[in-house]
Amino acid sequence: MKIICIGRNYVEHIAELNNERPAEPVIFMKPDTALLQKQFPFVIPEFSDDIHYEIELVVKINKVGKYIDVKFAHKYYDEITVGIDFTARDLQQSLIKQGLSWEKAKAFDGSAVLGDFVSKTEFASLENIGFELVKNGETAQKSSADFMIWKIDELVAEASKYFTLKTGDVIFTGTPQGVAKVLPGDVLEGILEGKKLFKVQVK
Repeated sequence: MKIICIGRNYVEHIAELNNERPAEPVIFMKPDTALLQKQFPFVIPEFSDDIHYEIELVVKINKVGKYIDVKFAHKYYDEITVGIDFTARDLQQSLIKQGLSWEKAKAFDGSAVLGDFVSKTEFASLENIGFELVKNGETAQKSSADFMIWKIDELVAEASKYFTLKTGDVIFTGTPQGVAKVLPGDVLEGILEGKKLFKVQVK
């Protein structure tokens, strides 16, 4: 199982972190050990004092594909959910300043939360599907796929240029604005079109 992630895919999130808008999708990976097991809490790692939540739409690949054309990309996934890309922001900023890769800040154990997957046929369209992160009962992030710079099908096609996509791989499609630090005791819930698909306790 590969966890393929997309960075800087929402204009307002790019602005809130003072980053430059990329000319093409920013792709990075998480190992399977980054997946937080269901019902387990997220434990803040000792190497960071600034772990941020990032809610994202996530699609699951349903068959092997390579060099997928955008017009056929919709055939390579039939389920969608929301997830969290936990990020050690302090470590990431340090790595960026040094011109180094982000893996230590993005791919550590437990850094990927996946909600329950839902058939995409339950929604009229994925082009403007809405999602949100609820933190301690209050909406912390809320957006729609309509605000993506690169849409889901474009991301599937782009990723398949570099990596053979296999059944069970997942693609995190980027986070909107509103990312912020988590603290012990926080409760994070992922909502897709009104459906709660995960709940995570922070310790």
